[in-house]
Amino acid sequence: QVQLVESGGRLVQAGDSLSLSCAASRLSFSSYAMGWFRQAPGKEREFVATIAGSGNTLYADPVKGRFTFLRDNAKNTVYLQMNSLKSEDTAVYYCAARTSSLGSVYPNAYDYWGQGTQVTVSS
Repeated sequence: QVQLVESGGRLVQAGDSLSLSCAASRLSFSSYAMGWFRQAPGKEREFVATIAGSGNTLYADPVKGRFTFLRDNAKNTVYLQMNSLKSEDTAVYYCAARTSSLGSVYPNAYDYWGQGTQVTVSS
């Protein structure tokens, strides 16, 4: 069974940086597109970023220029580097994998999900 385990979420101050990790197991990692989504209290899960098997990335407008999505196929791990954090970035962040090498902005395009990691940005 595929497993995705996120880590790195914590309480930070506005303007700080934070890096999230997502370790994957039991999948052909390099051929899977990966995604980060987030869900704030009372809101729907929203797209943050996606990375294709090729390494091409796409970001949601609110995080563009501040977040960087990286993948290390040798370690079966993806990273979300978040800079200049804002209070509106507060959410549970989820890592997801899809059985396609093409990234997607749609949650229902993903086949596997992690349990989430809480990021809280204090203003």
